[in-house]
Amino acid sequence: MSKSSRSILNSAASRRGCTLLLICACVLLGNTTHADPALVDWNESTRFDDWYMQGDAARLQRWRDIIASGQHLDEAEKLSLANDFFNGARFVSDAELYGVADYWATPTEFIARDAGDCEDFAIAKYFTLKAMGMDVAKLRITYVKSLTLDQAHMVLAYYPTPDAEPLILDNLNRLIKSAGQRRDLRPVYSFNAEALWLSRTRNEQIKTGSPSQLNQWRQMVARLDPELR
Repeated sequence: MSKSSRSILNSAASRRGCTLLLICACVLLGNTTHADPALVDWNESTRFDDWYMQGDAARLQRWRDIIASGQHLDEAEKLSLANDFFNGARFVSDAELYGVADYWATPTEFIARDAGDCEDFAIAKYFTLKAMGMDVAKLRITYVKSLTLDQAHMVLAYYPTPDAEPLILDNLNRLIKSAGQRRDLRPVYSFNAEALWLSRTRNEQIKTGSPSQLNQWRQMVARLDPELR
């Protein structure tokens, strides 16, 4: 990360919301504390068939059907289909589901349990839209501060064009709204499979590196089903 990016994070941390931003700074700088892998009752060889047997088979099959049908829809319809499907799942903390403080589930892990936290909703929508044929350059998994809840949150942002105002897919607000309509969210950083951006303001992001800087992202991708990569 560049010196300018570090400076932005340090100065942001001194303002309101410093706790959230300091946490995000640690993530971006690679200083996160790793959970003990032994606390999670799977290994990196876990794949779709294992979860299919353990989870809700009908829901997993429905997901596959949605991906297949979504390939023939326009982008607005793809967004609605993915958003509605995953927002039917339950919000449950990582501590309750996995026994660790922070765990980024793959889409199949999330679907099989029909539950997850905000990261799991955003990640599942991202990879489902990708599987439907959407260009990942239009998608960014976005860490925000929820001003209403006064806590960290994650959503998926869709950019119809590179300079357009994004649409926000959120598990807390089931309506897809523009970022301008979501003044309750303050962006902190965002990423997709290609790059990572730091938010300087609501409308200004600077490219600051690769998603490989995010430890949880790397670990999740290693467990990802091959057909979703």
